Amino acid sequence: MSEFARDGDRAHCQWRLRHGSRSFHAASLLLPRPLREPACGLYAFCRVADDLVDAHEADAGVVAALRDRVDAACAGRPHALPEDRMLADVVAHHGIAPALLHALIEGFAWDAQARQYDTLSELYDYCARVAGTVGAMMGTLMGVRERELAARACDLGLAMQLTNIARDVGEDARRGRLYLPRGWMRVAGLDPDAWLAHPVFDPRLVPVIDRLLRCADLLYARAASGIERLPPACRPAMRAACSIYRDIGRVVIANGYDSVTTRAVVSPWRKALLLAEAFRQGSEPAAGRYVVLDEVADLADAVVTAPPSRIAPLLERLPVRTPRQRMEWLIELFERLERQDRAHLPLR
Repeated sequence: MSEFARDGDRAHCQWRLRHGSRSFHAASLLLPRPLREPACGLYAFCRVADDLVDAHEADAGVVAALRDRVDAACAGRPHALPEDRMLADVVAHHGIAPALLHALIEGFAWDAQARQYDTLSELYDYCARVAGTVGAMMGTLMGVRERELAARACDLGLAMQLTNIARDVGEDARRGRLYLPRGWMRVAGLDPDAWLAHPVFDPRLVPVIDRLLRCADLLYARAASGIERLPPACRPAMRAACSIYRDIGRVVIANGYDSVTTRAVVSPWRKALLLAEAFRQGSEPAAGRYVVLDEVADLADAVVTAPPSRIAPLLERLPVRTPRQRMEWLIELFERLERQDRAHLPLR
């Protein structure tokens, strides 16, 4: 259903997804068809907002303009831009809480302010805004309205963002940004400001990055059992997202934790294997009481109060592919991707 999107908007957002994040794009290919378009629209707006803040660092006007774009899309008066029209459709038809989008923009505002993070909790506050919100919105699309399940979706967003931070230490530093907890760096014997002024790989970074990846692993584990409570048709895509991003951490470790001079990349063949494995049965729910993290509590509450999803009943009725159908689908998928890579065409 489309109320605001025009011809070409979907293809534009698909292009954004395909070229903005290879890992997210790979996982999104496993989403059931009714979810691909709204997920693509959400991602495209998040990507363009992030890119704008990156291109205009410390510019409060850019953040204010993004807030205005969110308000306009939520009010059904989107700006004349493909990402905004697609976002307006998603908000209007899929129950996305405006509070989640405003929290996302707040995270981008923290980037523009060059905010510093001394403790893990402070870093979690940031990750909740720029990535936990995305997890919450994806959960909303899939019909999630239970607080614990929404919080587990946020956990996955936090885990992915921690992985990104561990991978991009050098890239961020060369742009004057530091997301590693400064307190951890001091304990390791590093002066955060002095290192940021001359970012080079230092063996003392190893325990800091290792600790961050261990925190990410705990969050991936918290999210895993939540994935198994999603509609069956949605689980492979979320398992794939979890495993592909988690594998980035594996590559960071294999590189000797040097994410200053090298960038961890999961190879296409490795992604193909992880996509195939995502069709397998996931992990059983972890034993013990689940405690919602304080940093994502407000996001989870916003999901609970969202209106019912229009596509959730359809997702529950979608048939699960047989093993043979899965294999045939994967072969066809990779052949299609190869053709489109050669032709530089958007995925349809």
